[in-house]
Amino acid sequence: MYRMNAEQKTVVDRARHVADTAVASSAARVDREGTFPRESIDALGQAGFLGLTIPAQYGGMSQSLRVAAAVTEELAQRCASTAMIYTMHLCGIASYLAASDKTAAHLRAAAQGKHLSTLAWSERGSRSHFWAPISQAVPHDGKLHVTADKSWVTSAGHADGYVVSMRTPDAKQPTDTMLALVLREDKGLRVDGPWAALGMRGNASAPMRLENVALGPDRALSAAGKGLDTMLGVVLPVFQVCQGALAVGVAESAVQATQRHLSTQSFAHLNSRLADLPNLRARLAEMRIETDRARAHVVSVIDAVEEPGPQTQLLVLEVKAAAAETAVKVTEIGMRACGGAAFSGHLEVERHFRDARAAVVMAPTTDQLYDFIGRALCGMEVF
Repeated sequence: MYRMNAEQKTVVDRARHVADTAVASSAARVDREGTFPRESIDALGQAGFLGLTIPAQYGGMSQSLRVAAAVTEELAQRCASTAMIYTMHLCGIASYLAASDKTAAHLRAAAQGKHLSTLAWSERGSRSHFWAPISQAVPHDGKLHVTADKSWVTSAGHADGYVVSMRTPDAKQPTDTMLALVLREDKGLRVDGPWAALGMRGNASAPMRLENVALGPDRALSAAGKGLDTMLGVVLPVFQVCQGALAVGVAESAVQATQRHLSTQSFAHLNSRLADLPNLRARLAEMRIETDRARAHVVSVIDAVEEPGPQTQLLVLEVKAAAAETAVKVTEIGMRACGGAAFSGHLEVERHFRDARAAVVMAPTTDQLYDFIGRALCGMEVF
């Protein structure tokens, strides 16, 4: 459905190979232990995939959002935590590219598999309203100093670079913001709590504390007061589309696991398979239809981003909500179709069921996106 050319298909085939050989094998353990999938990320880095969207001049693959979505789905089919980490890395890289005159070294390091990026936007004070940080930069001795309590930072403590949002020194509105790069070795940066969640248990989305972190002008990733512009115009399309592809990947895995279960398990006393029951076949068919429909919607959004038009903003807002709700629905059906085998955790369906629910509450949440979409449809300001 992604309609890729030969070169793009080759890249995705390579990603599928990495996913099969390095990601799938550790997915169950990552979920069970709630551990960061370091081996998977290292394998992606060694294969060049941390530089997927980085231009060739920095050593990257120069691939498009279309390919990024297809690769993200391949990862999500094996391990949603790895796909989440990868999505946030691509978002961080998009921020770097918006200020490439300052981030060239980090872009080259990422292309070499030596730099993992992520976003640190949401804060305890403004919760899932990621666009409205409470923290405010304070100028001192030619640098900006920031103190903030960031929440839900994917790859917390594991990423090398954090794209941090903050209010500008002279901010009058919550959206008078800027973005800056904080590096893992910067003084005053620390992980500020554990990550123990229902699903996506390996993505280390923990809170982080910035205590008077000093940032020079070379760390600014947006102009003062233009943070929201970069958030919405540069990062949000990457985040929304890749989140959509991630949800589709989770749903696809649930479809495949359910199909295997119905096709291979039997009623010994009746000499028949579970698949011989029409109601179970119907549930599997519904899962297949819903997943294919969601994937087609993701691709339609990619088309709109590649060729912008009046509906592009609306479609970008739609894609995460639509795909996330589909993944929730599909995994719910899978749990019912597979019955006790799924409920007891003997099948992958139970992991997909939990992973699917993360996107619903992840900023921007499904409810927030519905509100944004409704505002857009009614001709109101979205933010």
